[in-house]
Amino acid sequence: MIKLIARVSRYKSANRYPAHSTLPKTLLPIAAFTPPPTSIFLSYQAGSSMDPVDLTPEALEKKKKKDEKAREKELKKQKAAQKAEAAKLQAQKVSSAPESGKKKNTKREVEVENPEDYNDPETPLGDKKRLSRQMAKTYKPSAVENSWYEWWEKSNFFVADPDSSKPPFVIVLPPPNVTGALHIGHALTAAIQDTIIRWRRMSGYNTLWVPGMDHAGIATQVVVEKKLMREMKLTRHDVGRENFVAEVWKWKNEYGGTILRQLRRLGASLDWSRECFTMDEKRSLAVTEAFVRLHKDGVIYRDLRLVNWDCVLRTAISDIEVDYIDIKERTPLRVPGYEKLVEFGVLTSFAYPLEEGLGEIIVATTRVETMLGDTAIAVHPDDARYSHLHGKFAIHPFNGRKLPIVCDAVLVDMNFGTGAVKITPAHDPNDFEVGKRHNLEFINIFTDDGKINSNGGAEFAGMPRFEARVALTEALKKKGLYKGDKNNEMRLGICSRSNDVVEPLIKPQWYVNCKNMAREALDAVIDSTNPKMEIIPKQYVAEWKRWLENIRDWCISRQLWWGHRVPAWYAVLKDDELKELGVYNDHWVVARNEEEAKEKASRIFAGKTFDLYQDPDVLDTWFSSGLFPLSVLGWPDDTKDLRAFYSTSVLETGHDILFFWVARMVMLGMKLGGDVPFGKVYLHPMIRDAHGRKMSKSLGNVIDPLEVINGIELKGLHKRLEEGNLDQKELETAKEGQTKDFPDGIPECGSDALRFALVSYTAQSDKINLDIQRVVGYRQWCNKLWNAIRFAMTKLGEDYIPPEEIIPATLPFSCKWILSALNKAISKTVVSLDSYEFSDAATAVYSWWQFQLCDVFIEVIKPYFAGNDPAYASERKHAQDTLWLCLDNGLRLLHPFMPFVTEELWQRLPSKKDFVRKESIVISEYPSAVESWNNDVVELEMDMIESVVKSLRSLRSQLAPNERYERRAAFVVCRTDDACHIIKKHELEVSTLATLSSLDVLSEKDDAPVGCILDVVNESLSTFLKLKGIVNVEAELEKLNKKMEELQKQCDGLKKKRSAPAYQEKVPVHIREVDEAKLASLLQELLSFKEAREHLERENRET
Repeated sequence: MIKLIARVSRYKSANRYPAHSTLPKTLLPIAAFTPPPTSIFLSYQAGSSMDPVDLTPEALEKKKKKDEKAREKELKKQKAAQKAEAAKLQAQKVSSAPESGKKKNTKREVEVENPEDYNDPETPLGDKKRLSRQMAKTYKPSAVENSWYEWWEKSNFFVADPDSSKPPFVIVLPPPNVTGALHIGHALTAAIQDTIIRWRRMSGYNTLWVPGMDHAGIATQVVVEKKLMREMKLTRHDVGRENFVAEVWKWKNEYGGTILRQLRRLGASLDWSRECFTMDEKRSLAVTEAFVRLHKDGVIYRDLRLVNWDCVLRTAISDIEVDYIDIKERTPLRVPGYEKLVEFGVLTSFAYPLEEGLGEIIVATTRVETMLGDTAIAVHPDDARYSHLHGKFAIHPFNGRKLPIVCDAVLVDMNFGTGAVKITPAHDPNDFEVGKRHNLEFINIFTDDGKINSNGGAEFAGMPRFEARVALTEALKKKGLYKGDKNNEMRLGICSRSNDVVEPLIKPQWYVNCKNMAREALDAVIDSTNPKMEIIPKQYVAEWKRWLENIRDWCISRQLWWGHRVPAWYAVLKDDELKELGVYNDHWVVARNEEEAKEKASRIFAGKTFDLYQDPDVLDTWFSSGLFPLSVLGWPDDTKDLRAFYSTSVLETGHDILFFWVARMVMLGMKLGGDVPFGKVYLHPMIRDAHGRKMSKSLGNVIDPLEVINGIELKGLHKRLEEGNLDQKELETAKEGQTKDFPDGIPECGSDALRFALVSYTAQSDKINLDIQRVVGYRQWCNKLWNAIRFAMTKLGEDYIPPEEIIPATLPFSCKWILSALNKAISKTVVSLDSYEFSDAATAVYSWWQFQLCDVFIEVIKPYFAGNDPAYASERKHAQDTLWLCLDNGLRLLHPFMPFVTEELWQRLPSKKDFVRKESIVISEYPSAVESWNNDVVELEMDMIESVVKSLRSLRSQLAPNERYERRAAFVVCRTDDACHIIKKHELEVSTLATLSSLDVLSEKDDAPVGCILDVVNESLSTFLKLKGIVNVEAELEKLNKKMEELQKQCDGLKKKRSAPAYQEKVPVHIREVDEAKLASLLQELLSFKEAREHLERENRET
């Protein structure tokens, strides 16, 4: 025993970690293990430069400075040599001193370093990165992430082969808007999808990840319109449609696509050879073909219906482009185009006079101006108050129009308000349905830009709608019909593009009949016998069902100039009475081009004279993006890509567009492609700030991923706000928010850390509360990886060659353990990735690197390398081989999550002899579990070791701060023979990891150590740490009593559970057995605590 302790104490400097339990594990830096640098001797040769007489004055001055620098270096070299000699003499003195007074000299010989050895040489664009001779001493993201991507792309590592025999795995990138810049949502999408694609690529799949951009009809048109107004003071109507569209293309070619370049910065391994744009030639042909086919099948038709109308943009907009704000009471808001604020949240009551002197009927509305389009008043058929008015009429006070009193039990709630409801079929969705049920007149009172038209009467014609609201209120007051107003809670629809208040407007539009397609899309998910598609997480299946069971026909036309022109031509016949475009619904001809339209029209209108005019409208952006999985692969042509890669493997996107995009892709894919467009749909959470708030420019909490990657000072964050369009109050609020959240700005984190943080966050249900400090933590963790490799390189040596194979049975204990742990990490990671549990996968990789490789294995093998002791020669070689194997597998395991740092570190690892490894980690093989590495016995033993080490570290953390770093003697008392055998066998590992000067393993028969603080590990083990002074028994007893109270609560709870009346009958046998074993363990542990308490009390009495 004494001999073994002495042997352990020889390596008391091997472990540089003090008690870790006092520090947050995720941020523990691994020591910067720097190999002794090679001495560099600089010399200056006088004759090595050109003769002074040949030099110009400038060159002489330059030479003079160069000579001075050389002399300074020589002086430094001499001083270094002197220090080294002094250190050597000191070491000799120490070695000649008596053994008892001998102290290890920890100072290394000072040597001169060449800083250039630590800097990467410049790499030509697209070439493989040229690495520095020595690894930099600290990890710097910008240096590590430089040059790799350009080489990957140039090497065609991301290009898929349609002729490959490998199984395909395909993802289509949700096409970002051409106007967009990278935001944190895009970064999350890219991080998840790239993790999937890189994993599948390394796992032997023919991977295809297709990049593309969406033309973003409204968003792009708005951007270019603002540009025209800002630079030329012109509207699109001033320049005309053809010139405006040309301006948009010019803008797109100059500024569009920024986001795709930014995705490269994130490391997204997209197949850029297949990059596409929803309005390029191939995609445009696909859109036209889809429209023509669907129209031929009767799926697309034209009808007059209500739409969401934007009076600023003068177009219909989709539901997803409408944001709703909740208004609690009378609230003045700013509306585009109005100088004065407009009041909302007001319910105004007024009366309609009734015919035949029957008095009046009172109605209420939040939109007084729409009364100019009223065509009826509805009451409930069972409302006795109005039974005498059934079939009667009210008279419109401003135009004399007779308004029928109709009975409608669907719309009217007789207990709400007056029980009478004004009906405006052309400007309200509910009233529209009433109008159809009762065959009412539909009167549109608004122009496209939101003014009252001639149908509203001469008194109000030409007034903007909200000015008309005020004018009508005054006019009602003059006529004595105004009955007052009051606060009214309401939801107000606002266009997300223009901030205009959305106006329901009746317009002729093109529609897609979704009923049958929706049924097929629903069955594809919920059909229990033959599901074709899986939605992950499953919670969204209910939402899928709700949307598709209640689907309405889809309005696909937009009154814009930028987009896919509707492939329909209107025939104006010579003998038509009305010549306006679209008056006769049967005059429309749908065709692929004008020539085909003329040919069709000639057949339809045979013998008649006509002129053709193409519909000026464009198609909804969601229509072209709904075709994206088909069109990117070449549909409608029968291309190699379409045959090889459709349907795709998975769609990854945000849950907020499950209906607007995902459902439409499924409907169109099944209808036109014959199959679902993807087998799985993974819906990621929405990102919020660290406080759970939605990201908003006005709050100042919008996070630009490039600012996280590159780092930015607080003043830089403020500058970005100042360059926006916030008003002064919003700007001040936003700056306050930034100052609070980022007082020192955002440090440089790099792409790898940001990606890993985002992927690890995906477990947070439907929202991610993103804390930048977590990203910073992963940036620090990258430094730990970096230093782990630096340490490994010093222990492997320059001439190290990995073995052809490793036989686990021959390895030392710690090597067997780390390989078994690695095996479990590999299995857990692969299973988690396969089930789209990305957070679990990231945790498995992180935990193995952090808590097993760095915290334990690298520490526990250090004694093997201390002083090249011949006694450890075999262990040292095994540790080298195992370390190399762990790093090689560990980096490949981590690569899909952190592509840049893993490539850089993997390239530095030595290769096996006569083995040509893959050129890049990108195309290397993903690790798979090795059966022979599994060793449950070793893992159980290491669990016991770690529990003892954790206990000893916990005891150390209780010491005074100035004593925590001193090595101390420790004792482990074992209550079972197995525990005693295991701890004795692994005294070296315990002493190394717990930073001990010595370790004694005792049994219950031995006298308990005195002068120690103690801890009960479990029912089998207790630990004791030697103190210098007297033990504070009272404090120790208080700690033990608190732990005993907690244990007693657990015991009581378990006993109560087991004594419940139905426990024996209802609880399965295996759970009862677990409960019984747990209770026995708790009782034994409680007994151990009692013994520890008795020991302390006895020691207190004896002292």
